[in-house]
Amino acid sequence: MVGPDDTVAGADGPVALADVDATLALGARIVARLDPGDVVLLRGDLGAGKTTLVRGAATALGGVGRVTSPTFALAHRYDGRDGVRIAHLDLYRLGALGDDDADLLDDELDGATVAFVEWPDVALDLLDDRVRVEVDLSHADDDTRRAVVRWR
Repeated sequence: MVGPDDTVAGADGPVALADVDATLALGARIVARLDPGDVVLLRGDLGAGKTTLVRGAATALGGVGRVTSPTFALAHRYDGRDGVRIAHLDLYRLGALGDDDADLLDDELDGATVAFVEWPDVALDLLDDRVRVEVDLSHADDDTRRAVVRWR
């Protein structure tokens, strides 16, 4: 694993994302620093690039298949190489966590999985000790995005 002081993914701080390819590349650079069991918190408005970033990470881990937003399913899973699983969770529709929701999170956050969690604030108590990095995505203008990456 690469340490937080390295310049992968811009270290801590803002990263300009000129296009979709830059967002995909950021996802790949972030996942290169992660180990199975790590969690990535993703925040940003609708359309800011959260799922695109996950697509870049899943592709870098050897994930096969189409990466889509799990807004209505709550979680999508992708198999990567070397037994690493990718979990992509979207907690947007949850107002609060019920027992079943907490169980779902536990199922997705095992030691063989790298998890990306969109709209994570409702579950911070359950996630906090597993979080390795937080990424805030925003619209810089009509065509570009901005990511702020904070490593823990």
